Amino acid sequence: MTLRAEIIDTGVEYFYQAKLVINKPADQIFNFIANPANHQLMDGSGMVKAKISGPSKLFLGAKFGMKMKQGIPYAIKNQVIEFQEAKSIAWQHLLHNVWRYELREIDEQSTEVIESWDARNARSMWWIKKGKPQNWVPKAMGKSLVNLKVLLEK
Repeated sequence: MTLRAEIIDTGVEYFYQAKLVINKPADQIFNFIANPANHQLMDGSGMVKAKISGPSKLFLGAKFGMKMKQGIPYAIKNQVIEFQEAKSIAWQHLLHNVWRYELREIDEQSTEVIESWDARNARSMWWIKKGKPQNWVPKAMGKSLVNLKVLLEK
């Protein structure tokens, strides 16, 4: 059986979501996601290479830098714009694309995790459109959630 996340059809251009149930408590999942050093481990896009700055646990307003590669290597600085312990965390970078993780506890040992990528209010929409995110972002998010599940359910 192949493990896959469900890609959610939002019906909204430049707003994508995927979800998956992870058999761990919400606080354990949240703490893993809130540590930017873990982002490379769970990244399904292959773009995140390493944390280069920031705290070991994110908080509202925290800034963190990441080494990235999409064709060429680059660095990006993100800022946490939403933070509810064990419930949701979101960050954005210079172009204001928003990455969000929402955690919905099913029971003490199971949590539904919804990852979203929102570029509806992004700066430089020409750049977003040029990258054709509809062709790869939902799949990359699904892979990220599968990676997260595998890492946490070891």
